[in-house]
Amino acid sequence: MTHHRRGLRRLLVDDDLADRIEAGWENAGLDERRVAMLRYVDKLTRMPSMMTRSDVTDLRMAGFSDRDVLDICEVAAYYAYVNRIADGLGVALESWLSPR
Repeated sequence: MTHHRRGLRRLLVDDDLADRIEAGWENAGLDERRVAMLRYVDKLTRMPSMMTRSDVTDLRMAGFSDRDVLDICEVAAYYAYVNRIADGLGVALESWLSPR
């Protein structure tokens, strides 16, 4: 979504990195910790029924604390929930979020 892309660019303050992530985070040159986090979030988003305890273990092995794992899971789940509610109700983007 366009508004997520803008948010990513604003947070990263690095348009080249944002472009690489957008093209494919797997090959964007991110550190292993971020790759582990994105791998977890991608799987949780696309195949939630396939999540296993080993997915959490992978995050711990990448250096995330139990609190970090909870935060990562909650944020991914929240975005999935909110996007599905908006999509399910046909909610249009607010004008300030619309592509220009």
